[in-house]
Amino acid sequence: MQAGGNRPLKKKYNISVEATLEVIGGKWKCVILCHLTHGKKRTSELKRLMPGITQKMLTQQLRELEDDGIINRITYNQVPPKVEYELSEYGWSLKSILDALCAWGEQHIIREYGDKYAVLEDSILNQ
Repeated sequence: MQAGGNRPLKKKYNISVEATLEVIGGKWKCVILCHLTHGKKRTSELKRLMPGITQKMLTQQLRELEDDGIINRITYNQVPPKVEYELSEYGWSLKSILDALCAWGEQHIIREYGDKYAVLEDSILNQ
């Protein structure tokens, strides 16, 4: 039996936020997606922007986001090979959620630490 989308109906959720968290949950996926809202990125660029992530974890997270249709993997036929990632049209539908998460996080940091710049890295995402 097929669900409305492309996947067979195989599970039930108690609340719809579970489906959201299944796709973007975890420590790194939202961070990756926030970086991709600023344009296409190569794996090496993402790794540089996220020094705490291992290469293995980054590769795994990118693969899962691609499998879920949230990001596109663009392979350029050149030597050396070049691969970039970008948000898919479906991925862009998460923009308001990502913006809300960032805004809440900023307010939380201010509440907990007073000065957000004391604990936030200097980054284009933190302007």
